[in-house]
Amino acid sequence: MANNTQKQVSETNKNKTFKEDLITYFKGVKAEWSKVSWPQKNQIIFETAVVLFVVIAFTIIVYLMDIIFKGLLGLLPH
Repeated sequence: MANNTQKQVSETNKNKTFKEDLITYFKGVKAEWSKVSWPQKNQIIFETAVVLFVVIAFTIIVYLMDIIFKGLLGLLPH
């Protein structure tokens, strides 16, 4: 019987420890989140446009290379 009581107390301590650890973790996350310096809206828009431009440019380049290689391979005899 004493064994069961010790197990229950041990499990209760584990739950409290986990709960306290979780609360401590999220408090730390909140503290670090406030230290983050977020970029300006204009900078985000500009960098997004640059990324989209680069992705579209590379897509077009790969597509053109595909057409060129397909055409060159079509010239080879089977």
